[in-house]
Amino acid sequence: MLSFFKLNDPFRLLGIVLLLLILRIPYLLMELPLLEPELIWMLIGERMSKGYAMYVDIIDDTAALSAGVYWLIHLVAGKSLLAYHLLAAVLILFQVSYINHLLIQYKAFEENTYIPALVMAILFHLFFDFLTLSPALMGSTFVLLALGQLFSQTVRHQDQPEPVFLAGLFGGIAVCFHFPLMVFLPFFLAAGLIICGYDLRQLLLCLTGYLLPVALCALYYFWMDGFSEFVTGFIYSIRIIGVYRHVSYADLAPLWVLPLFFTLWGFMLGFVVKRLTVNQQKQNQLIILYLAFAILPLLAANRFTPYQLVVLLPGMAYYISQIFIYLNNKKITVVAFYVFLLGIPLVGFGWLSHKLNTEGMTEYVVKDDGRYNLTENSTVLVLGQDLGYYRNASLAGPYLNYQLSKPILAEYRNYPSLTKIYQSFKKDKPAYVIDEEGTFAALLEHLPEIAQDYRLEKEGVYKLR
Repeated sequence: MLSFFKLNDPFRLLGIVLLLLILRIPYLLMELPLLEPELIWMLIGERMSKGYAMYVDIIDDTAALSAGVYWLIHLVAGKSLLAYHLLAAVLILFQVSYINHLLIQYKAFEENTYIPALVMAILFHLFFDFLTLSPALMGSTFVLLALGQLFSQTVRHQDQPEPVFLAGLFGGIAVCFHFPLMVFLPFFLAAGLIICGYDLRQLLLCLTGYLLPVALCALYYFWMDGFSEFVTGFIYSIRIIGVYRHVSYADLAPLWVLPLFFTLWGFMLGFVVKRLTVNQQKQNQLIILYLAFAILPLLAANRFTPYQLVVLLPGMAYYISQIFIYLNNKKITVVAFYVFLLGIPLVGFGWLSHKLNTEGMTEYVVKDDGRYNLTENSTVLVLGQDLGYYRNASLAGPYLNYQLSKPILAEYRNYPSLTKIYQSFKKDKPAYVIDEEGTFAALLEHLPEIAQDYRLEKEGVYKLR
């Protein structure tokens, strides 16, 4: 199998597609649960399809361009989880193909091979939420495109502005898909200055390209009279709300032991065995710097999930590929390959199976039991953390992210804020309000007209009269 992908033949990508399908089968057989972020993305797409604007009419910290993608998906396919997974598969195939094309085009290895594509395809199955259409996956696609522009500068130092500008532009687009990827701005500047030899003019050009997409998004919301909401929901949310810890460090640690072992092995092997050209040395430095910054989105994100680290995979694939390219002992190479091929997916399958059987994913999976049936096929507003009420229902009102919404709803003693809250409930009345912390009950004391519209069904549940 390894020898099949060592050949430089574009038709080897058909083998990659087949491998992606085969590795996906166990997850399909395990009936992947619906994740809380996935439900939020579908609710955003559904609400935007009704003409509501992100941040202004939908209070959440999902980045603007990602929300736009979810809106387009809902227009085409509705609340279809299959459509999300299919588009995610297309992006994964693109990333796998692009990283391989990049390494061949700029002679990162002496051999032109499809092993990097093979390695990265396997790495995508380390954890099942790598396969979701997350903002991190969409944003990391543009980080990878920016990395390609930096790679072009390692082969030839040229005074052409296009690669410099595009590196910044792709980085800025990545941020508009997933704000935690802002941590790559110092990477682009440092890599340009230290490795690619940018001068001050080129640094400013890169920075201009980076800021352009963010500025255009800000201008769009300024025209919509929603600039302050954009700043709060998109930029400041990371400082306003606490982190949703869907998994813990202890959960993540076992997943990364094997891939990190192979990554370090590949790094040491390339360092010891192979004499690198000047261009390859620069590429190696780029990847080292890239991996150092690729860890940071996990620390900068509002949701602590494995998919925040999907941006690590291109750098890891670069070093792991060196094992199967540079290792001279054929028997060790074959054994290492099959340990990697079988070990990485099995770690992911085993982790998920264990968590599902021990109910260890209650903070990540949308709950599904009989108590949520009352909101089925209705409109609902959940003022709390339990999103199970949205599973078979639609969001009514702007208050999707409760942590972001809570400070807004607590300003009922401020007359302008109270007026805005009143208008939001009159504009879009939910059939049910799930009041987990008494927030809605406190509001009704100050909004008697809204109070007349609802009756208390049971503790914490209000129904529209």
